[in-house]
Amino acid sequence: MGNMDGKSVEELSTTECHQWYKKFMTECPSGQLTLYEFKQFFGLKNLSPAANKYVEQMFETFDFNKDGYIDFMEYVAALSLVLKGKVDQKLRWYFKLYDVDGNGCIDRGELLNIFKAIRAINRCNETMSAEEFTNMVFDKIDINGDGELSLEEFMEGVQKDEMLLDILTRSLDLTHIVRLIQNDGQNPHE
Repeated sequence: MGNMDGKSVEELSTTECHQWYKKFMTECPSGQLTLYEFKQFFGLKNLSPAANKYVEQMFETFDFNKDGYIDFMEYVAALSLVLKGKVDQKLRWYFKLYDVDGNGCIDRGELLNIFKAIRAINRCNETMSAEEFTNMVFDKIDINGDGELSLEEFMEGVQKDEMLLDILTRSLDLTHIVRLIQNDGQNPHE
């Protein structure tokens, strides 16, 4: 994930930062990205209700100051976190993203719905179904068996399990979005 065309994310050049800014300001001349613009920005069209809810949740986690918009600084902070954040920073962000109702725990329904939505958006070709993945997560890391994952259970459980960490990291790999930005909105694989 930290490698794009032979460069580590830490080595993003001034040119690349300018590309991010150009893309942001082209898509969002006001400098404040709304939820609708966010969907347009990342080419998210014709989403299922579950995928749409996930995108709304992602937007809310990127809107750090909770003003209903993502400004350029929030955009850069979000991309930076997702692309080059440390494992524990990413896991805290994933937890916040998966905790749809904001009650401080992830239940099976939340994880299942989010994972189905992520797969729909990213068109993942995983061999394991979303249901099997959800069951595996809870079997492995729901230590007290209460059907909910606390932040502590989630952080400790995922960090101790390379396979889980790998699946979660791949599911939220945004390098394709960075490539879209670098190619000025054109998908190089089309």
